[in-house]
This record gives sequence, C-alpha cells and structure tokens, in this order.
Amino acid sequence: METIEAKTSTDRTVMHVLYGMHTVSPFTAWTLSLVALVIHYVKRSDERDPVYLAHHNYMIRTVWWTAVWLTLTSPLFFLLFLPGLIAWIVVGAWYLYRCLRGWLRFNDNRMPE
Repeated sequence: METIEAKTSTDRTVMHVLYGMHTVSPFTAWTLSLVALVIHYVKRSDERDPVYLAHHNYMIRTVWWTAVWLTLTSPLFFLLFLPGLIAWIVVGAWYLYRCLRGWLRFNDNRMPE
C-alpha cells in the first residue's frame, strides 16, 4: 500500500515557479510555457498527492488547448490581420485566466477545477 508523502516547501516552490513561468509565457513567445510543460510531465510521473497531480494535469491541458486554438486561428492572420490578432488576444486572455485561476487555487491548497 502506497502512502502519500508529505509535501515540502520545495515542492510548493516548484509549483509556484511553474505557474509563474506559465503566466509570463505569452510575453516570451510561449517559450517558458514549453519548458514548464516538460517539467509538468516529469513531475507528474512521480506525483502521488492528488492536489499536485490535479494542478499538473490542469496546466498540461491548458497548454495543449492553447496550442490547438492558436494553431486553428493562425490562418486568420493570412486572410485578414485584425481578426487573427483579436483571436490571439482572446486565446491569450483565456490562457492567462486559466494560469491565474489555477495559481490562486493552488495557493489555497484547492483543486484547480
């Protein structure tokens, strides 16, 4: 029978850093998001705490859905610039909302959803 190991302040710090990376990622051409995504996958593989596991899964889904929506709306830039820009602003705002919502819920030791 596995027991859930107690989380350390380092575990919390890592999650806060990952949320911080995601939050500033739209301003770094999404590069920090890709780095954080890899770390989420690595950390998730050994995670047993349900709250931490839920937050890793939440951010992994957020990144992939953002990538899907950015890809689907990118042809708008080739047709007309303004609709593409508006679509990307909406996707970016949704991404930031998910990051901040998850981060605040993590800070309160709550599930992301």
